[in-house]
Amino acid sequence: MTQRLGGLLPPLNAGQIYTTLQRLERDGLVSSEAVPEDGRNKRMYAITEAGRCELERWASTPVPGTRLKDEFFMKLVLVGLGGLVDPKRLIDAQRREYLQSLRDLTEVVRGEGSEILGLLADGAAFRLEADLRWLDLCERRLVQKEER
Repeated sequence: MTQRLGGLLPPLNAGQIYTTLQRLERDGLVSSEAVPEDGRNKRMYAITEAGRCELERWASTPVPGTRLKDEFFMKLVLVGLGGLVDPKRLIDAQRREYLQSLRDLTEVVRGEGSEILGLLADGAAFRLEADLRWLDLCERRLVQKEER
């Protein structure tokens, strides 16, 4: 999966994977058995029927769309509008970050070219474009209002 998604996802932490597999096994969602003749204590994992049911439940549950807790907005309101930092500077820096992220997405997709990667990158790009429009709105409503 990591190969198909290139640099769009953060790297996986192998330690976290094994911790998660142990928890899933404890909960009866996967089973495992030792691989014979492997000196590294390698184990093979398989999903159980209970695991399939839980996976189906998880996959069919919609993901929440609205995120009201936004770290940048907290910075803007608490620090920028509180007078500790110039809010225009905060917005400009965030805009540069979003624009760089868009450029990075374009490079990853251009280099990979897979359909799945393209869909993931398009979704991320649409969210970044919406975030850029939102920054413009913040600037108009909060910064330019202050300057008048």
